[in-house]
Order: sequence, then C-alpha cells, then structure tokens
Amino acid sequence: MSLRILLVRHGLSSFNLEHRIQGRDDLSSLTEEGVKQALATGEALRDLSINAAYSSPLRRAHDTATALLAAQGGGLEASLDDDLREVDLAPWSGLLSSEVQERFPEAYRVWKQQPEQLQLERADGSSYAPIPELMEQARRFVDRLLARHNPDSVEAQTVLVVGHNAILRCLLLTLLGLPASGFRRLRLDNASLSVLNLSATGDRDVVVQIESLNGTTHLHPEVCGGWLPAKGAGPRLLLVRHGETDWNRQGRFQGQIDIPLNDNGRAQAAAAGTYLRKLTFQRAYTSSMSRPRQTAEGILSHHPGVPLTSVRDLVEIGHGQWEGCLESEIEDGWADLLAAWKQAPETVQMPDGETIHDVWDRSLRGWNTIAASLHSDETALVVAHDAVNKTILCGLLGLSAADIWAVKQGNGGVTVIDYPNGADQPPVVVCLNQTAHLGGVLDRTAAGAL
Repeated sequence: MSLRILLVRHGLSSFNLEHRIQGRDDLSSLTEEGVKQALATGEALRDLSINAAYSSPLRRAHDTATALLAAQGGGLEASLDDDLREVDLAPWSGLLSSEVQERFPEAYRVWKQQPEQLQLERADGSSYAPIPELMEQARRFVDRLLARHNPDSVEAQTVLVVGHNAILRCLLLTLLGLPASGFRRLRLDNASLSVLNLSATGDRDVVVQIESLNGTTHLHPEVCGGWLPAKGAGPRLLLVRHGETDWNRQGRFQGQIDIPLNDNGRAQAAAAGTYLRKLTFQRAYTSSMSRPRQTAEGILSHHPGVPLTSVRDLVEIGHGQWEGCLESEIEDGWADLLAAWKQAPETVQMPDGETIHDVWDRSLRGWNTIAASLHSDETALVVAHDAVNKTILCGLLGLSAADIWAVKQGNGGVTVIDYPNGADQPPVVVCLNQTAHLGGVLDRTAAGAL
C-alpha cells in the first residue's frame, strides 16, 4: 500500500525568539507561542488516523510532540529517538547569531552558503563536519523507520515525526536521494507541516513523493486571505497549477489541447485568489493556454493593474496521439509505453508528442528568464501545468527529469520560491503545493491528467 510521513518542526523556542544557536544542546525550551503552535498543528490533524509518532528527545521537540498529540486526540505518545536530535553546533551553542557572525566570520559564511563544507572543532580538539554527520544520522533513522513501517505492507500507514530544522531537512534530502549540498534549498518554519508519500515498487524500491512542504496556514486560521512564510531579501515567485478541467476529472490526457476550467476549477482559482489576496504582485505570467490563464485571472481579480504575460515555454507537455484519451484507452494501444511513462518517464517519447526532456528544457528556460527579470523587492505570479510545474520544481530542488513523480502538484496548489541571493544563485523552496485554501491541511485534490 503506502506510507505517509508527516514531518513537523518544533514550535517557537526561547532560543528561536532570542536568535540564539541551539544545536543539539538542551538549553532552550518551548515558548508559550510554541505551545499554541503545537496545539494548532495537532488540531489540524485531528481527523487523521496516525499509527505511530517519533520525536527528538530534546525538550523543545518533545514538548511539541506531546502537545500536538494531545490536541490531535488519537491517544498516541511519541517514541523518543536520538537520531532525531538537532545538528551538533557545540562550539556555537547558546551564542547569538550576530555573535557567531562577528567571532567566526569565515565559518559563519560557510554555514550560510555551503553548510555541508563547514568544519568545527570539538572540546577535545578534533574536527568534525556537522552536516555530513547529520546526513548519516538521518539515514540511520530512515532505515529504521522503513524497517518498522514497510511501505509495501498490506495496510496504509501514517507516521508523525517531530524534530528540528536541520535534521528534518536532512531527512527530506535522504528520502529524496539528494546530496547535502541541497540543504539550503529547503525551508522549514516553526511548527510547519510537510507531507511525504512513500510507496514500494515491484522490485522493492521505495518511491517518494513530496505531497506538500512547509505548510503554515494552519497556524494562522484567523488571518483573512491565508498565510505564507514571510518574504526576505531577493525576488519571490509563486508557482500555481491551474484549476480543474472536465478532462482532469475524467482522467483524460489533455496536454496541449486547450481545455478550459470547469465550475470546480473556477472555484479553485477563486479560492487561490482569496488565499493570495493579501500579497502584492508586481508581475504575473501564464502559459498561453486557457486553463492557466483563467486561473491567473481569478487570482488577479484581487490585484487590478498587474500585467499578465503569456509565456509559450510554459505550455503543457505535448502528449501527441495520447491527447484526449483515457488511461484505459492508452493501455489498449501503448501498454508498454504507458508503463514506462509511469516508471521511467525520462525514457519516453510520446507518440507524435514531446519527451519530458523537451518540457524540462523549455519550462526551466521560461522560468529562469522570468526570475532573472525580477528586482529584489518584486514578487511575481506564475500559473502553469502539472508537468511544467514538476519539471521546474525538480530542477530547483536538484532532482532530475527521472524524478517528476516525486513532486505533487494539485489543481490550484500554491508553491513559493525565493531567491535570497539573486536569480543567478540557488533558490529556496519556501513551501510547496499548499492546498489548505481548497479545504483541509492535507492535499485532497485529485491528481488529474496532465
């Protein structure tokens, strides 16, 4: 069946509030606001059946897990696991971030720009590399977790993991098969919720899909118009998948046939517009097809005067002879090719259509052109399609064309990308596939045909 993993970062701690380095020392505690965040996260998960829970033994994480599970109401207690402890930054522990920057300027620069290369010194004089050590720790935890909760088991399972910023990033990288160099491409806010779906293939390999990343809307239900993590320095882009079409609902491969939104798709566009109405957009871009344009127009109804530009590079993958067909019809004529599309999409040439590499090249070209055009204080909206969005996100995360099924994009889902050091430097995936505005914290939207 499948295994769903819920990753939750601990709530706001005393050291978070004071901007102090925490590391794995147990010197900070959960603040009153952190407790509220933990309770809100548990309440948001109340309708979900959770089979097991694991937590770092450090107080700020353990207290988060305890409050969360009490609010969730399933009667679980978290098992404490030492491999969920935070990164070891012992020489800096307890110092203000500004003090570390002042006293250790070169090491702090490496920590911020290439943390996997940081070397620190232990009390006994030996040197160590905190992030590579943490990646090994994450691998141990993942191996144990999969041994206990086999994605190939008969019954679907849901597991909660409560930890810290750095260890959860390393868990994500490990599960996705990414190197430590991707550490700074991910963002995890206090009490944020990230969801991963794991399934086993016939050859016992585990397939991982990011359903959502760094969801924080559940922490601010009182905010009219939704909530997204705050923008820092550098340009920001919001990537949205178009709303539902009748062919999405029917499971037809639509590709480059210009199918418009249905009533539910228009409602999804309106919901996304309400969710994003508090933001300020300077520019907006859409695929030249009607379904993303209609979605963009629904969002921009709250932002009069923002120019909307069509970008040919963002059109959906061309399925060729598959366009307009149900999967069952494709199965009848191209069974082997359809199986390859599901298992190794990078190997497939669509009959009279495109390859995923074709889409990769043009979608990233279009995206990078947009990003490079933005000033540091600007925010842009980009509305496109499932395969286009997936190739863009795989490229930004450091994944490959073979990994497009590792990223979920629900109809009307919102993803946020920041470029804190400029568009010519690696981006940060602030949050991915946020669908709370469509009903519920977890993504309940249908996958739909491309």
